[in-house]
Amino acid sequence: MAKKKSGQTSAVKKSILKLDQQLLKLINERAQIVKDASEGDAQIDIQLHLKNTDFEALSKQNKGPIHENSLHAIYREVESGCRAISSQQKVAYLGPQFSYSHQAAIERFGQCADLVPVATIAAVFEEIDRNQADFGLVPVENSNDGRVTDTLDMFAKLPVKICGEVQLHIHHNLLAMCQRAEIKEVYSKPQAISQCRNWLAKHLPQAKLCEMTSTAAAAQLAAKKPGIAAIASRAAGINYQLNTVAANIEDNQHNVTRFAVIGHQTGKRTGDDKTTLMFQLEHKPGALADAMTIFKRHKLNLTWIESFPLPGKGKEYLFFVEMQGHQNDLKLRKAIASLEKKSVRLDTLGSYQNTEPIE
Repeated sequence: MAKKKSGQTSAVKKSILKLDQQLLKLINERAQIVKDASEGDAQIDIQLHLKNTDFEALSKQNKGPIHENSLHAIYREVESGCRAISSQQKVAYLGPQFSYSHQAAIERFGQCADLVPVATIAAVFEEIDRNQADFGLVPVENSNDGRVTDTLDMFAKLPVKICGEVQLHIHHNLLAMCQRAEIKEVYSKPQAISQCRNWLAKHLPQAKLCEMTSTAAAAQLAAKKPGIAAIASRAAGINYQLNTVAANIEDNQHNVTRFAVIGHQTGKRTGDDKTTLMFQLEHKPGALADAMTIFKRHKLNLTWIESFPLPGKGKEYLFFVEMQGHQNDLKLRKAIASLEKKSVRLDTLGSYQNTEPIE
């Protein structure tokens, strides 16, 4: 019996090795195609930088047993490795490492990119504006907390473009070195604490809630001090060797944060795109209603609307709108031209492919 099992094990190992060798050959062939394409054109297509693999089409062809999330992760890293051969992308994001912004950056660019954590959202924009990074990644809105004010403020200040988006399901975990009964204080960033407030009130009513600048910093603290817990990502827990006392403690199980990928170029038309505009109107009755009529007249479906007060301008506002379609589409071009006539300021922030939330 032992000899039979040994023979079966040996046959399985040989089969896996043969398949691994075939995979290696195919991956290198793919990498060579990307390398040749980048060397043949100095102005590399923005889509080559951001997304070449059609994950949706691959998912439809996937017969299993490998899970769709695993398939996505594998191809994400293959894509990232292929791009790194010709030019390693430098990507600035709101740090530190193992924050949700870091997780979103990995989802978009893979771990072969040069992912650079910076201290503030403003610093991400400045890295792009000064050509210190190829791309940046900043949070735009959360399904619970709404808009991210710092991001909208920087769009008004610096001439960067949106060339992509990442929608990330946010799953908060209670991490600690101790048991739940021993937890005296819970640390995290204000938004994370707010998004878990009902769970905390029910399960840790005696714990003191303490705010920090990031979820990852909270996890680092919990790894050093007894009786301290952090609300942070699973990746932060793994990195700091913390126990997951409770998983997915967010009050809203459909908690999604949308991140914008920013750079100097806008995205190419894909057929499933969105476009974001930023505009300022004259401060007079009916100005906003007249502007909204333009989108209705051109049959444009708005997917996001925000108003943002202009600092030091009293009751004057900037408006951010996102709509279905690409800025090069005829009806969007006509709508933008009409809106420009009614605006004090109008900026097309960019067009980019529509995405679905990622777990």
